[in-house]
Amino acid sequence: MHWFSNLMGPNHKPTLGLKNLLKYIGPGLLVTVGFIDPGNWASNIAAGSAYGYVLLWMVTLSTIMLIVLQHNVAHLGIVTGDCLAESAVKHLPKPLARFILGTAILATISTSLAEILGGAIALQMLFNIPIRIGSVFILALTLWLMFSNSYGRLEKLIIGFVSVIGLSFLYELTLVDVNWPAAISGWTTISIPNGSMPIVMAVLGAVVMPHNLFLHSEIIQSRQWNLEDELVIKKQLKYEFFDTLFSMIAGWGINSAMIILAAATFFNRNFVVTELSQAQEMMIPLLGNGAAVIFAVALLFSGISSTTTAGIAGGSIFAGLFGEPYDLKDNHTKFGVAMILILATLGIFLISDPFKGLIYSQMLLSIQLPITVVLQVYLTSSEKVMGSYKNRMSTRIVLIAIAVILTILNLMLLISLV
Repeated sequence: MHWFSNLMGPNHKPTLGLKNLLKYIGPGLLVTVGFIDPGNWASNIAAGSAYGYVLLWMVTLSTIMLIVLQHNVAHLGIVTGDCLAESAVKHLPKPLARFILGTAILATISTSLAEILGGAIALQMLFNIPIRIGSVFILALTLWLMFSNSYGRLEKLIIGFVSVIGLSFLYELTLVDVNWPAAISGWTTISIPNGSMPIVMAVLGAVVMPHNLFLHSEIIQSRQWNLEDELVIKKQLKYEFFDTLFSMIAGWGINSAMIILAAATFFNRNFVVTELSQAQEMMIPLLGNGAAVIFAVALLFSGISSTTTAGIAGGSIFAGLFGEPYDLKDNHTKFGVAMILILATLGIFLISDPFKGLIYSQMLLSIQLPITVVLQVYLTSSEKVMGSYKNRMSTRIVLIAIAVILTILNLMLLISLV
């Protein structure tokens, strides 16, 4: 039995109702953290400052793709009791499974580098701490949080972080004059202005992060019930969809708020922002020091929470190599978490230019993402793996279409970066 099952008890049966639905919210919000990580901040602020409200449609489209893929991979965890990494080892030839999970580990290290770097940039904004020293602090804090807290407490802490990020941007929006008709048009009308394609590709092509697919299939099992009962499985799937839908909409709102804030603050003044620290500095004369501090605090919480979820994903993938679930009491999980976060921090020391570090990390994600998506579609479409819960033909077509779109976008992004 998966270790997460112990949180709920193997024979617990869910009952429908608002109270139970609210109790179920959590795994999706941990995945949302990757959707509002420091890399997304940079892309969203660049989009809003350079093109105003017209690229808001990117957030809408990317959120729809994200809901479909995350909902699908969560099914794998619910139906089989295995995460994506465990399933790969069980159902693929061992050399192929190890190759795929090896590339996923490299992608997670790359992701962690960007997350730690984002937190370090926030510390530099707030306390003028050098980036490398700040990255060590973020590493130490994240490892302490992960190794000293149970999953339940850690989940609540990250939900709190997400809430602070969301409330921070709501407050920031009250300080600016938003053109809401233009925002509504931006959300619903696809428009690609001249020169905006790199930003469009960056946001759409990277919104589905490889480690988040592994993460969701693992942490969904924190709500595991008796999976021998077909009725329980069906109710479980409904709860998961509510959690995923609610969480992804929250991510949609926060990402939209970033673009709107940048559009209302910088676009109308012809200030094009290319770096997060630049955005914070420019806020001080425009919105006041308080707004700039809140911006930096929200970025710090984003960096810490996204580094934590990247660590969980990394531990899950590494343990999966040995056919084991994520369990911080197990040495394989402990080693996987520590190795990935430490190597990511060392990467920051090896890169002299933080902006280039973000570019390199994005290149690795661009290469690996299609591999993980194809793996997911294969496993969730297999009757051997999923039984009667395998993907329907219509679902398979949608998933394949999304996989093709993401692959093309990521290849285009990779070419543009090279």
